[in-house]
Amino acid sequence: MTTSVPQPSFGPNGFVIPSASQVLTGVTEDINSAFGGNLNPALNTPQGQLASSEAAVVDNVNQTFLFLTQQFDPAYASGRYQDALARIYFLERNPAQPTVVQALCTGLQGVVIPVGSLVVAADGNQYICTEAGTIPASGNITLTFECSVPGPISCPEGTLNQIYRSIPGWDSITNPADGVLGNNVESRSAFEARRAASVALNSIGSLPSVLGAVLAVPNVIDAFVTENSTNSPQTIGGVSVYPNSLYVSVVGGAAQDIGQAIWSKKAPGCAYNGNTSVTVLDTSPGYVPPYPAYTVSFEVPPPLPILFAVNIVNSTLVPANAGTLIQNAIISAFSGGDGGPRAKIGGTLLASRFYAPVAALGSWAQIVSIEIGSVNNASASFTGSISGTTLTVSAVSSGTLAVGQTISDVTGNLIVGTTITALGTGTGGTGTYTISASQTVGSESMQSAIANLFEIAVRINQVPTVSANNIVVTLI
Repeated sequence: MTTSVPQPSFGPNGFVIPSASQVLTGVTEDINSAFGGNLNPALNTPQGQLASSEAAVVDNVNQTFLFLTQQFDPAYASGRYQDALARIYFLERNPAQPTVVQALCTGLQGVVIPVGSLVVAADGNQYICTEAGTIPASGNITLTFECSVPGPISCPEGTLNQIYRSIPGWDSITNPADGVLGNNVESRSAFEARRAASVALNSIGSLPSVLGAVLAVPNVIDAFVTENSTNSPQTIGGVSVYPNSLYVSVVGGAAQDIGQAIWSKKAPGCAYNGNTSVTVLDTSPGYVPPYPAYTVSFEVPPPLPILFAVNIVNSTLVPANAGTLIQNAIISAFSGGDGGPRAKIGGTLLASRFYAPVAALGSWAQIVSIEIGSVNNASASFTGSISGTTLTVSAVSSGTLAVGQTISDVTGNLIVGTTITALGTGTGGTGTYTISASQTVGSESMQSAIANLFEIAVRINQVPTVSANNIVVTLI
């Protein structure tokens, strides 16, 4: 028995299969030979239909075996096969992780806010405090809260505003910036990145080993690790790092667990950087209480709100809720919900990353452009106050204000997505401007920015965040 259908082969490039057209040609030749030759090979003939059906069966089997062989490569494995490969490293896929919010707690000096304290956002979701803190003389302290419901639940600036379980002396809470979106069940790409990092987890002292240990801490969403091995301060990723020191930036997870993970992989005596410090005890065999204590510092990065300007072609096919659909698609992709990489600390954010999730909404989503922006590329930095829909600018330290710019602050007093809609007495500098949302804000430092870039470099002390209010969809 012979056949003209090309056979799959194993070689240096792995399992290689013939193309569907090659299979069809071979099957057609076999059928023609079986019937003595001179058959019409047209696909609309009985013999042509028989050939195309048989070729489809053969190609489907080939594709099945090709898929199977690819699943033994960690770079391509998915689902059950990826879980099996990871089990070799004693890893399991992370479940959904909660949204993390840095919240400003205000009250009397000396009041302790313990781990487990509950607060409520405007959408009704409860958030749990993950690190204890004592309100200092300033009357406020910033603590980390995690949503009680896992997944990429949005918590826009200023919406975490209600104390659920009262503590005497703790007066109020707010989030000055958007929360960092959580994850759904760990995606294929994220799981593979963590598996690769876990290989270094067995080592001591190297940056990959520190990163692997930190990423292994429960509920850690993202982390970045670097070091300055010189005897003078160095600027790395937009941040000044102490001489001979380790820099760890991390979002999510319990502070004590993160500190323990860092210390376990970097020998005592190392200098640290960051805005958060914990005390780690060395309980190694041979030591008895009081155990040697070490202070480990790391950075809990503030959010960097990302602005989006999406322009699509207007037509009768565009649904009435197109804006909401596009906003949801971008928010999902931002957290890696589409299977791609999530926006990360110290990474480069590309506008092109969001073309595919928007285009996947349907043929109506004909993209003209997607642009991004942030205060890393601020249009203006200024001092201003707001009464109603009037912004009064008293001083401008840099740049020029203009219609269409989104304004923001670091206090959380501004409504997210507030834009300049018209000029008043101001024409780029001091004076008055009309804004999109009525509010009252005292005089403070503000910045304005516009989404007019195709890529943004996120500093290593920033975690990119996104809010529907900062995603502007325009039909043109």
